[in-house]
Amino acid sequence: LSIWIADGHTNLTMAINLSARQFFQKTLLETIQKELDAAAIPAENLEFEITESLMMNNIQETIETLQKMKDLGLHLSIDDFGTGYSSLSYLKQFPINKLKIDKSFVDGLPNDLDDLAIVQAIIAISHALKLTVIAEGVETAEQYKLLAQLDCNEIQGYFFAKPLPAKDVILRLK
Repeated sequence: LSIWIADGHTNLTMAINLSARQFFQKTLLETIQKELDAAAIPAENLEFEITESLMMNNIQETIETLQKMKDLGLHLSIDDFGTGYSSLSYLKQFPINKLKIDKSFVDGLPNDLDDLAIVQAIIAISHALKLTVIAEGVETAEQYKLLAQLDCNEIQGYFFAKPLPAKDVILRLK
């Protein structure tokens, strides 16, 4: 990411998954700041993904840590949204930027009416809370078209590309 930014691709965001063990380490914020400084990466170019179930472990500590991360300028998203045990009353308390619709709901689109209802509801909730919503696991043109029609803000998946080595990503950026 540091190299890509130095090459002029300043609008890129790299998402990083945090495990529960990493998230609850006392040195998490210091480690992140140290790595940002060492790599000369602006905080706004990083997005940390935290699973919905992780966020429900210790809610007050989670909110405090997320707020400190957001104060650093980092972007935060709830990964695998809809698969955990979260309460919607807590959702508004988390200082997050994005909800990520789990692939298990995208897989059934456009034909599974239950998956469609859930995806529509997640998009509506996200927009009402002024959050960006991203769908993961998009593999077909039909899924892509439907999600675009539903006003899903971001879409990722094999429909666009399989995971690539860094050397191949730069070719797509040119």
